[in-house]
Amino acid sequence: MAKHKSAEKRDRQSKVRRLRNRMNKSAMKSAVRQVEEALVAGSEEEAKAALQRAIPIIGKTAAKGTIHKKTAARKISRLTKRVNTMQPLA
Repeated sequence: MAKHKSAEKRDRQSKVRRLRNRMNKSAMKSAVRQVEEALVAGSEEEAKAALQRAIPIIGKTAAKGTIHKKTAARKISRLTKRVNTMQPLA
């Protein structure tokens, strides 16, 4: 347990940031999962619509610092490639 005032504050901040990061990452994963489900279903229009909703969410997650910006770029690139070729995850 933290003993100094500054350590107690750092503990409080860490808890808030952890919850915020978890919320952002969860929203991103849900958006990606919707794209995956559309790919498995084979619905091209639904997959493209889900991708258009997922791209800004992934970008915002990176902008907030929850994931690295290159990780976000890689996720967006791979999802876009799979939607364009309509290949579900192997």
